[in-house]
Amino acid sequence: SPTPAAPLPVLVLACDRSSVRRCLDSLLRYRPSAQRFPILVSQDCPHPETAAVISSYGAAVSRLRPPHGAEAPAVPEEHRKFVGYYRISRHYRWALGHVFGALRYGAAIVVEDDLEVAPDFYEYFQAVLPLLRSDRSLWCASAWHDNGKERLVDAERPELLYRTDFFPGLGWLLTAELWAELEPKWPPAFWDDWMRQPEQRRGRACVRPEVSRTVTFGRKGVSHGQFFDQHLRFMALNRRFVPFTRMDLSYLRRDAFDRRWAAQLRAATPVRLDQLDDGAPDPDPERDPDRHRHRDPQRDPRPEPESEPAALRLHYGGRDAFRAAAKALGLMDDLKAGVPRAAYRGVVTCLHRGRRVYLAPDDGWAGYDPSWG
Repeated sequence: SPTPAAPLPVLVLACDRSSVRRCLDSLLRYRPSAQRFPILVSQDCPHPETAAVISSYGAAVSRLRPPHGAEAPAVPEEHRKFVGYYRISRHYRWALGHVFGALRYGAAIVVEDDLEVAPDFYEYFQAVLPLLRSDRSLWCASAWHDNGKERLVDAERPELLYRTDFFPGLGWLLTAELWAELEPKWPPAFWDDWMRQPEQRRGRACVRPEVSRTVTFGRKGVSHGQFFDQHLRFMALNRRFVPFTRMDLSYLRRDAFDRRWAAQLRAATPVRLDQLDDGAPDPDPERDPDRHRHRDPQRDPRPEPESEPAALRLHYGGRDAFRAAAKALGLMDDLKAGVPRAAYRGVVTCLHRGRRVYLAPDDGWAGYDPSWG
């Protein structure tokens, strides 16, 4: 008989949101196996209502109790208003250290308490884990697409996966090997932006989906709703199960993906920003008869085609040009360490009025410039 797959735990980081019930309900609803996917809930603050909610699940989840309890972390005087970010970073360090050190798991999926997951959440991570182990140019996989608003993604192609240079977070997978690399230098605060710095990324990419496998319902938090009203509340959550473990995902390996990515960019029609709506040719359904046909990825699990006939390519030459184009397309226009959200090799892709658009740097792109922000 085949050797059983090693357990892949889901680590839920909780604090003072009793709405963690919504997160845990969705994780349990779609979990295919309690043995394969144990759920570990770590609560970092003494909030009785949240603790009661977690306890109500009994043996369906395992409780982790950080030793520091209500003790405040050390915070520089000038960062007193950011104490919440210091608490979160400390919690991550302890919880991940416990999962990989004390519990000896080989990989883990990290989820915060304000996320709801998609029906194929586990299927997705189960399928991409072998890629993380075999392709050293990948360092994580995320359930989240930063530009995953309903009008910007192709809901008819939920099987599409991409490489991205931007660390997305919000439901992500890492290996014990990566944690061994990160733990000695783990930051005291702002851990997610720290992950996005070139010193941590080291030229590696994450896998991310076309349509997110998580959505956040947590408007209230340390970031005080930053981006929520403008972006996060419009995110699409995939509702159709995609059998990723039965699909060939080798197209995500760096050499194969880079060839495909370059071919798609070459095939796209170049346009100016003022031509996006007025000057570009309409898609020709005769060139791609499947483009608007409903596709069932369980019966037709094809990866993205080599080229997309109706696609457009919009170039930017600097930070201001990128931000202007991103705003025009409805994309998030901020950058972290010079990397746009969801970008790969400087390119961000989305749908605009039903048409694929590649927002790409000018020819001769030499890499990300951290001075862009």
